[in-house]
Formats: sequence, structure tokens, C-alpha cells
Amino acid sequence: MIAFSTIKIAVRALRRNKMRTLLTMLGIIIGVGAVIAAVSITNGAKAQVEAQIASLGQNVILVLSGSASRGGFRMGFGSAGTLTQEDYAAMRKEIPGISGSSPEVRTFAQVAVGNQNVNTQVTGVGTDYLEIRSWTLSSGQNFTEPDVRNASKVALIGRTVAQTLFGDADPVGQIIRIKNAPFIVVGQLSPKGMNLRGDDQDDVVLVPYTSAMKRLTGQTTFRSLNVQADGPRQVTEVQDQIMALLRQRHRITPDKEDDFLVRTQQEIAEAATATSKTMTILLGAIASVSLLVGGIGIMNIMLVSVTERTREIGIRLAVGARGRDILLQFLIEAVTLSAVGGAIGIALGVGVSRLISVKMQWATLTSPGWIVGSFLFSAAVGIFFGFYPARKASRLDPIDALRYE
Repeated sequence: MIAFSTIKIAVRALRRNKMRTLLTMLGIIIGVGAVIAAVSITNGAKAQVEAQIASLGQNVILVLSGSASRGGFRMGFGSAGTLTQEDYAAMRKEIPGISGSSPEVRTFAQVAVGNQNVNTQVTGVGTDYLEIRSWTLSSGQNFTEPDVRNASKVALIGRTVAQTLFGDADPVGQIIRIKNAPFIVVGQLSPKGMNLRGDDQDDVVLVPYTSAMKRLTGQTTFRSLNVQADGPRQVTEVQDQIMALLRQRHRITPDKEDDFLVRTQQEIAEAATATSKTMTILLGAIASVSLLVGGIGIMNIMLVSVTERTREIGIRLAVGARGRDILLQFLIEAVTLSAVGGAIGIALGVGVSRLISVKMQWATLTSPGWIVGSFLFSAAVGIFFGFYPARKASRLDPIDALRYE
């Protein structure tokens, strides 16, 4: 009952100066709103990156060939063809725990049908490629192992290429010309959208890697291999076995660097989301400065309030109120200021993040954990910055307070 009366007195005191109360809460409102909006934007970007990496498939290991040097400059991993067809065959045969594997032979070529043509990416892959990438077909079927062995002129085309060349018609069974070589379309890929670099993944034609090497590029080696482990627990083991096998086959001694690079999907995801994590921390820290400023504002106003209400405090102490009752009253006022400001700030932050998502087409993700954490933190700011004024009020001498004018 006493606690309830103390709360009523605290709320009544805040309502007495509505404009001052609102201005005091403004720092908390802006701080919490900025934190929620900033974290929502960075979390949305991180989730979008993770979803795009997940579209690469599950439990995927990427093997890149070594780096080439031109004019004294290293071109980076994947620029030199140090992975042979024999390496690929040995991996499939000797390493257990692999559920699928596929090379990638990339080139750009002019693809034509009648008077329609498009310059697009043509990728030579194996039959496991679609399963590794979790990529389905909207029509038709995948090419087969005999197609790969015989370097058959068959192709799967992405939605963007299909719409450019055939419009809304079904391309399955049609003949396209890739560098003047005729290929039969056996399937159309389901849409994938943009990748991490912002490239259209549907602007692609997939052919057997043997066909790409013999008929399109003339390459005899691979620049990258996709390997899928049986499960997440086998990823590290398969990665180690691939590295050991390639070092043995390439006769790399312990004192020499590898002429290849092996990366797991988890490593790729961590590298891709590292920037998002840094931005989340940085933006959160910057926005938290507003909370600090808001807390200082609360302390300032509460000190002013104690001065203005010195006589009121003296009367309450004279009629039997204890110091802890006064302490509780001013603490409740400070916490109410920060908690209500925090709630308004949360609503503001969620609203701003959704507005940004709609107007600017940015992916945003509002985490319930951050909402609860922001509210609790704003309440803690009220307690921390309101304690000193409340303690000062509770220690006033009743006689001096009654004499105060």
C-alpha cells in the first residue's frame, strides 16, 4: 500500500511538468530508437548474407586452385589451373564422407536463338551440382553421367536467359547456340536471385563440365571444385583429407606453400558476415551515446526537481516519511522517465526500420532480444543516473528543508 502511494506521488510529480518530462525523455527516446534501428538494419544485412550463403548448399567445401602471377602481380587463388581431372577423380574415389562433388568451369559466351542473343555466363558442372547448391528445376530434367562422360551438348538455362531468348515459352527441348555450337536445353533452373556480389544468379547456362572444356574453353584443368560432406560433423574431417590428398598428389613438401585453397561454407559465412558484425557493434556504440546523454539529462532534471521540492520533502519527513520512502519516490520518477522513454524509443526504432525497409528496399530484422535488452538498459540508465539525486533527497534534514524558501 505504501509502495503504491509512493508510485502515485512520483507519477503525479512527473505529470505536473509535462513539457519538462517529455524533453527529459527525449534523449532516451532518440538513443533507444537509434539503437533499435541501427541493429535492425545491420541484422537484416547479416541475415540476407547468411541466406545467400545458405543458397550455396549445406556442408559445402570449396576447393580453389592456386594463384597465377602476371607482370609480377599475384592474381589470387583460383586464377591458375592447378587442379587436374585426376585430382578430382582421386578425391571422389579415395575420400570417404563425400555425398556429392562437382567442378566449375566458367566462361562468358554469346548464346543465341534465332535473332535473339545474350552474352551470359556459361558454367561447366557435374551432375551433383544442382543437389550441392540446393537448386531445383522449374521444368525439364538434369543432364546425366553419360552426358558428362560423352561431353554431350546439353544445357540447363537460368530464368533470366530463358526470358531473354524465349520469353514466356518453355525452353525445354529447344536448341541454343553457344559460341556457334548447338546445345539442347534439357531443363530450366528455378530462380535464385542475386548472389553476395549482387550478380544475377539466374543469368547463367549450365553444361556438363566436359562439354565446357572440350567445346567451349579448351581448358584441361579446374579452377574450383565443390565438395559436399555427408553432414556437418564430417566437414572438417573431409576438409583435412582433401588438403592431405592434394598435398600428396602435388608433391608439396612441408616447407612449401599449398598451390590450392580449401575453405568450408562456415569459413566463407564468417568472412562475409564479419563486416556486418563490426557495423552492428559500431552503430550500437554510437547510438548508445544518446542513451548516455539521456541519462545525464535525467540526473540533471532530478537534481533540479529535488531543489524545487525541498520544502515538500521536508514536510513529508516531518509527518513520518522515512528516508528510504523519499529515495524510492525519486528513483521511481527517474525509472519512469527512462522506461517510458525506452518504450517510445523502441516503437520509434521499429517504425523507422520498417519504413527504411519499405522505402529503400533494405532488408531489416528486428530482434526481440535487442528490444528487451534496450528496454532493460534504458530502465537501468534511470536507476543509475537517478540514484544520486534520490539519495541526496533522502538525506535532507527535515528542519533545514522546512526552512528552505
